[in-house]
Amino acid sequence: MKLVMKIDYKKATPLEISQMQALVAGEVEKGIILARSDDEIATNIRSYTLVYQDNILVGFSALHIHTKELAEIRSLVIKEEVRGQKIGKNLVLQQLAQAKVLHLKKVLSLTYKQAFFQRLGFVEIPKESLPEHKIWADCIKCKHFPICNEVSLIKNL
Repeated sequence: MKLVMKIDYKKATPLEISQMQALVAGEVEKGIILARSDDEIATNIRSYTLVYQDNILVGFSALHIHTKELAEIRSLVIKEEVRGQKIGKNLVLQQLAQAKVLHLKKVLSLTYKQAFFQRLGFVEIPKESLPEHKIWADCIKCKHFPICNEVSLIKNL
């Protein structure tokens, strides 16, 4: 008999910031995800969607709006023990649906997981085509800047 896990997707609240920081800490330490302060997360809390499995936080991501036409899926993290269960895929699909509701035209991702996003219809673009404010607001804070191996991908909605 296969055990069915209860998966819930919900918008984040400031009360969950500590849990979010604990979940992403390992990926931040590895340099895979950009560190964000509690204040920065709080300022953008409405952009985060959390994933709970049996009432335990197992993942989250943010749909960050850059322009009236462009958003970015960022800070995507899934707890290592539950990877491979399509939780990340479903989370990205929810973020894309939200982007459509907001009448956005494109969603971008900067990632080390190129194949994951390509399976969801994202295509690689040159980093030089990224909005300048993205580079100066986020990338400059990265420990890998300016030598970055992340891939820029975009999906037209």
